[in-house]
Amino acid sequence: MTHSLPLACIFGGTGFIGRQVVRELSAKGYRLKIATRVPERAYELKTCGTVGQIVPVFCDYTANSVAQAVQGCDLVVNCVGILFERGRRNTFQKIHAELPGLIAKACYESGVKKYIHLSALGVDRAQSKYAQSKKAGEEAAQKAFPSVTILRPSIVFGAGDGFFNLFARLSLFMPVLPLIGGGHTRFQPVFVGDVADAVVKASTYPECAGHIYELGGPDIYTFRELYDLMFRHTGRPRPLISLPWGIAKIQGTLMGFLPRPLLTADQVETLKTDNVVSSGALTLRDLGIEGTALSTILPTYLSRFRPGGRFGDKKAA
Repeated sequence: MTHSLPLACIFGGTGFIGRQVVRELSAKGYRLKIATRVPERAYELKTCGTVGQIVPVFCDYTANSVAQAVQGCDLVVNCVGILFERGRRNTFQKIHAELPGLIAKACYESGVKKYIHLSALGVDRAQSKYAQSKKAGEEAAQKAFPSVTILRPSIVFGAGDGFFNLFARLSLFMPVLPLIGGGHTRFQPVFVGDVADAVVKASTYPECAGHIYELGGPDIYTFRELYDLMFRHTGRPRPLISLPWGIAKIQGTLMGFLPRPLLTADQVETLKTDNVVSSGALTLRDLGIEGTALSTILPTYLSRFRPGGRFGDKKAA
């Protein structure tokens, strides 16, 4: 492996989005460091590149550890994010608000050329702790590294996602499914491959520096419509029970004590705000990417939940 190839460091490279980013950047010829608390989780990603191209490195997200991880890099991408808080290390404040600033500061001091930060769509409008911490992280990154490129994806879908797969699994054993707030919240789901492509484009185009891009797919759905689409492809329709915001918040509070809660009170608060691209925002199209339709990808991985499995709806020859 020649060291003339550009070097990138990916924080959160073992996550759903991070894995796809690793695959895309390795295909573009980057040497990659995957900064993670548990390097063993990244070992399987080595097969995405040639021998020695992808190297997991330990990083405990402290200032010194982050600085060591980004040393010598041309590109740094932060894909780290959590959906609920656990313990003193995994809080929204530490992971979403403080860590992006630490990475940005380390990038600036190390002379990194490009820093790309993945945030979330709607963080400038929602009032949840999740959204506010994400917005604080954006501001910290911009302050320490003014040319940072910020990507705000909507719900990200694809094989292995944590949204459609979750509700499809719930439909296997739950007689009814919850429709929080009546199911009127709007979403603009974006394909994980398009998000990874956006990272690649942002790392390539100089004009992306210092800008925020809102990433949404070509179609907008309400929460109820997303359920209907899922039922169509799993063949497991379920009655929907409408949960008023107050009751949903109580349920989220109680479920929030579980080790891996399906719902928290803060997530209910996030659902009060539509998750769609703002008018006048820079989007996938400004990066030269045509968004992939949810309807073309969803059947490829939800069909396994059909009664009888992937081919359960096919007649025997």
